[in-house]
Amino acid sequence: MKLVKIVSLTALGASLAFVGGCQLFSVAESSSSSAPSFKESSLPGGGMAFPHNERIHLSTDQKWVASEGHLSDLIRLQWTADRAKPAISWADEKGNDKTAIVSHDKANNPEQHDHKHISIETTMSPTGENKDQLFTRLEIPYDADVAEIRTHSSNFNVMDGILRVAAEGNRDIQFAKTGKDNATTPLWSLRTNSGEKGGNSGADFNIIRYDDKGEAVDSAVTVSRSEGNVGIGTATPESKLDVNGDSLRIRESKTPASANAPGNQGDIAWDENYMYICVAKDTWKRTELKSW
Repeated sequence: MKLVKIVSLTALGASLAFVGGCQLFSVAESSSSSAPSFKESSLPGGGMAFPHNERIHLSTDQKWVASEGHLSDLIRLQWTADRAKPAISWADEKGNDKTAIVSHDKANNPEQHDHKHISIETTMSPTGENKDQLFTRLEIPYDADVAEIRTHSSNFNVMDGILRVAAEGNRDIQFAKTGKDNATTPLWSLRTNSGEKGGNSGADFNIIRYDDKGEAVDSAVTVSRSEGNVGIGTATPESKLDVNGDSLRIRESKTPASANAPGNQGDIAWDENYMYICVAKDTWKRTELKSW
């Protein structure tokens, strides 16, 4: 053990232990009880182990004030070398890593880009290619006005709840391709635009397409919030289906068996000889097609 000296401070209801140059306070059960002994950790890398089943109870009435030294930060982890990684980790009953919260500036590999993030890590499958290795599942960058939060090899599920995107401007869900150093280039976006005007107008739904450089081309599909009109190739649909183009294609042909064949009003069909329109329930009319 690295226990050098224990001084009992019964008047203060605590014992002060000097361990390898560090000092710790632990609550004593009574003025007559002996202070718990601290041991060297059996984990790789050593360190100090608290007595089994002992708890650490921290409390504060201080505010989070920078000018006063953030007196309310009851636990502060600091790196003192550029590639150090202060972490809190959890291990199973055999001492194997399972989960960790890590914050650091640079990657272990100097050839990688600077990470500058806090990450939540969990182990990979015990039967997979990277057996039992801790792997970053969620990372939140720092030193950024807008943090690009990322997940890796993770699925995101909302169970009996709402996934909400709220803003005063455009609200986007974006589909993109990845590049070097986690760079992304958008390909498609689901968007509700800004500009609510009252009367259920504005904030129309758009499907935005982008070119190879990530520049927005147009809204391929727009749905008006006020009227529910759908526009293809137009951002201002004026009918229930408004197509800004010079053709509309129905790929499959269909020949109603008779003028009273099953159908709903407004159904349209065609074959080599006729164009058919259902004008009422199970009531078809047709017009002959001729070449010229």
